[in-house]
Amino acid sequence: MNTNNIADAEKPRMKTQQAYDFILSRILQRTYRPGDRIVIDHVAADLNLSIIPVREAIRQLEADGFIQVIPYSGAIVQLMNDTDYEETQWVLSILDGGAAFLATGHLTPADIETLQNLNDAMKEALANFEFEEFGELNKQFHETIYQRCDNAYLIGRLRLTWQRLAQMRKAVFSFVPRRAKESIAEHEEMIRLLQASAPPEKIEEFARQHKLRMLHAVMHRKQLPQS
Repeated sequence: MNTNNIADAEKPRMKTQQAYDFILSRILQRTYRPGDRIVIDHVAADLNLSIIPVREAIRQLEADGFIQVIPYSGAIVQLMNDTDYEETQWVLSILDGGAAFLATGHLTPADIETLQNLNDAMKEALANFEFEEFGELNKQFHETIYQRCDNAYLIGRLRLTWQRLAQMRKAVFSFVPRRAKESIAEHEEMIRLLQASAPPEKIEEFARQHKLRMLHAVMHRKQLPQS
């Protein structure tokens, strides 16, 4: 097959990915907020692209749950509610458990050391009330496990789900600060289980419950009367 033909075939996909990444980054950075309209012509002009790859990116973002396309109105940033958060966090618990299952027995001593260092850094961030930093370190902790699960599709779904949650609540631990301290303790237990090469089923269940406890903490917090 002619390599020039392959390169030509890849160009539209690359442009669509460029538009996808551009729009998603602005959603996650809150430049585009829930309910904001995404003007295709403006995005195309910003990226010096035609509207075709931007439209395709919009379709992909809609499929991934970041954008809603309203007939006769166009694309808007998806409005999220409590049900969206609950469903997404529940899905994360399943995916996270699966990744932990597959990673069992494959983490190196260096990985275990990285996990411990990240958890120690989380303790320091919590002591300084740096909740956004705490959340980023928490994500890195789990990413360290994901990278050893040897399933690229699963890792992709996990990252997409984390991004969707970040769109809904950027610093969730500031909303449930007590959960932050509990999360650190659970990370210590996760490190112990991984280091001891515990049965994969046990690690999967622990990882899944770890994420579900966050969901339960957030939903319980929302049910409390506001002072």
